[in-house]
Amino acid sequence: MNRFDYVKPASIAEAIAAASQPGAAYLAAGTNLLDLMKGNVVRPSRLVDISRLPELNRIERLSNGDVRIGALVRNADLAHDPAFANDFPAVAEALLSGASAQLRNAATVGGNLLQRTRCAYFYDPASACNKRTPGAGCDARDGENSQHAVLGWSEACIATNPSDFCVPLAAFDAVVEIERKTGKREVALEALHLLPGTTPERETVLEPGEMIVGIRLPAAARSFAKHARYLKVRERTSYAFAVVSAAAGLIVENGAIKQARLALGGVAAKPWRAREAEALLAGQAAEAGAFQRAAAAALAGAKPSGDNAYKIPLATNLIVRALQAAAQGTPDRVPALPASPFSSVPVSSVPGVLHHA
Repeated sequence: MNRFDYVKPASIAEAIAAASQPGAAYLAAGTNLLDLMKGNVVRPSRLVDISRLPELNRIERLSNGDVRIGALVRNADLAHDPAFANDFPAVAEALLSGASAQLRNAATVGGNLLQRTRCAYFYDPASACNKRTPGAGCDARDGENSQHAVLGWSEACIATNPSDFCVPLAAFDAVVEIERKTGKREVALEALHLLPGTTPERETVLEPGEMIVGIRLPAAARSFAKHARYLKVRERTSYAFAVVSAAAGLIVENGAIKQARLALGGVAAKPWRAREAEALLAGQAAEAGAFQRAAAAALAGAKPSGDNAYKIPLATNLIVRALQAAAQGTPDRVPALPASPFSSVPVSSVPGVLHHA
C-alpha cells in the first residue's frame, strides 16, 4: 500500500475542503476502498475520514412525508429499522441480500452508492482496464466476461454496477443529496451513475470534492409498499453479487395495475430503470401476459458483450418472477433468504425485520 495523508475533519465543510485536493478520497467504513488500496488498484494520496460526522448518521421522517437517510447510516441499521422496512420493503430486502451480516453492520449507504465494479480485470493491476487506466484497453472484451453487461455497454468498458441497494432506489425515484464548496445540489439516483461511453473512468456525476450526504425517498414511494419485491439471481444464495436482479413495485386496484416501477441490476454499469416496461404495465391486468410483455420491453435493447447471452433470457424471466411476486403482495416479513427467487415465503423469516406487522 502506498503512503497517504490521513485527515479527520470536524465538519462537512472541513471534509469538502480537504477532499477537494487532487488525489483525495473520502473514507467511511472502507469496506470497498481499503480492499482496492491493498490491491494497488487505487492509490489516493489523502484519505478524508468522515466516519465520525454525527449529522450524517440519521434516518429522518420529513414533514412532507419523505424519508431522508444520512450517508453514514449502516446498511444493517437501515434494513432493520421497522418503520423503514414497512414503508420501503423492497429496499430493505435488497440491503439484506447484499454481502454478509458482518459487512452490512459496517458498510454505509453512501458508500454503497459509490462502490466500484467487481470486474476481475479492474481488480487486477496487471490487466488492461480503461476504467482503472484510461486508454489502456479492456481485457474483459476478449476475456472471462460471462458476468458482464448486456445493456448500455461500450467497446471501452463492459463492467456492471454491483449494488443491490441502488436498484430499488432507482425504481422508486430516490434522490441523492450532495454537498460541495458552493452549496448543496440534488441528483436523481437514476442519473447518479454514468454509462461508460468513451470515458469509463468517470463513473458518476460527482465532481472532485463533492460529498454524498444523504439519500431521500419520496413519500409517493410508500404507495407501492403492499406490492414491492426485490429478487436476485446469484451464483450462490448468500454472500454473492447479483448475476441479474430486479426491483418491482405495483399499485394494484381491482386487479388492474394503476402504476408500476421496475429496475434491473447486474446488467449495466448503472442500475437500469425500465421505464418503457412501466408504461406498458399501466392499466393492464396483473397477470402473466402483461408481465412477459413488460419484460420483453425492458430487455429490448440488450445484446451480449461476450459470453453472457444467457443473461438476457435470465433477466427476462426474473422480471416476470419479480412482477408476479409483487402482484401477490409483500410478505409480512423478509424471507430467510432475502431476495432469492427460491426462498419459501413466508415459511421462515429473519427475526425482527417486519414489512407489514
